[in-house]
Amino acid sequence: MDFPSKLLENAVNEMAQLPGIGKRTALRLVLHLLRQPIEQTTSLTTALDLLRTEIKYCRSCYALSDTHLCEICEKPSRDHSIICVVEDVRDVMALENTQLYKGIYHVLGGKISPIDGIGPSQLNIQPLIEKVKNGGVNEIIFALSSTMEGDTTNFYIYKQIKDYEIITSTIARGIAVGDELQYADEVTLGRSLIHRVPFETSLKV
Repeated sequence: MDFPSKLLENAVNEMAQLPGIGKRTALRLVLHLLRQPIEQTTSLTTALDLLRTEIKYCRSCYALSDTHLCEICEKPSRDHSIICVVEDVRDVMALENTQLYKGIYHVLGGKISPIDGIGPSQLNIQPLIEKVKNGGVNEIIFALSSTMEGDTTNFYIYKQIKDYEIITSTIARGIAVGDELQYADEVTLGRSLIHRVPFETSLKV
């Protein structure tokens, strides 16, 4: 693709690095931005700059947050004895949209995947285990996607905490095997959460 401007080419190349964005789509987006008032483009770049420099990870659950403690973790009305284990913030958003869950979350930041070079030490697993060891946790709900990586991660965590007197459960398989949690509709996701089953039972399936 030949560009009449090096500045245009650089902008397209940067845009094309985004997931699912090819060169042609990137060019269309960049040309669209050029046609907008400069204030709109400035607002976009400012928002992205602030996203990179100001956003934080909640010191308790590791979800993205504007402050050191996210809105969910700081609410006294949430049941802090129930922890729902998810992969990333998109899963938190999906579960919150059901308006059925009143506990708190723990965001792992990914799933164990040896083929991708991701091991337990690269995820937020140890802080979760420490929460269980320190007491005050009654139930751990595994809400990772029903994939081989998700099941491997669930089982690894389960082995670390199975000797503690807590309930371990997993969302019901209303979510199809291989599906990502974030793409499930709210009704299906809500029912899967309500009808969760003991984790030991899922191991026998």
